[in-house]
Amino acid sequence: MAIGRPLLLVDVDGVLSLFGFETGSPPQGRLALIEGSPHLLSLHTASRLRRLAGLYDCAWCTGWEERAGEHLPHLLDLPAGWPHVPLAVSSGPGTSVAGHWKLAPIDAFAGRERALAWIDDVLDDACHAWAADRPGPTLLVPTHPAVGLTDEDAARLEAWAAAPA
Repeated sequence: MAIGRPLLLVDVDGVLSLFGFETGSPPQGRLALIEGSPHLLSLHTASRLRRLAGLYDCAWCTGWEERAGEHLPHLLDLPAGWPHVPLAVSSGPGTSVAGHWKLAPIDAFAGRERALAWIDDVLDDACHAWAADRPGPTLLVPTHPAVGLTDEDAARLEAWAAAPA
């Protein structure tokens, strides 16, 4: 990971793998059967993530863990080799964060000082409190699971990465 670049944490379900849309008018995407489960993968979100990968060090932050890197780069022409946040991090000294199940693992992975942006469809009040309390600059980007990452979201992420911390 490059020094000085912010970290971009990317969830999969509700960001790249879309759900909850009208069955008669699904969004543009690629249908894929991944480990026996059907997914509609957003080509638009993938395109936006390819752009953002030039500004951020990207990491998967998903229950898919390493499986995201095994499946999604070749299905969506995403860069290979993104690490993943190990979400099974046990709670111990320095990893106790109240609320959302991903917070302690994110702190263990990224530390509290590093600038990071996090794209997820499930960002609750605990996430917002955690982001406000982090010493490092933090941007939360919520998505709607039927839409994924929008052009407006990507523009916001681009502007945030370009702004001084």
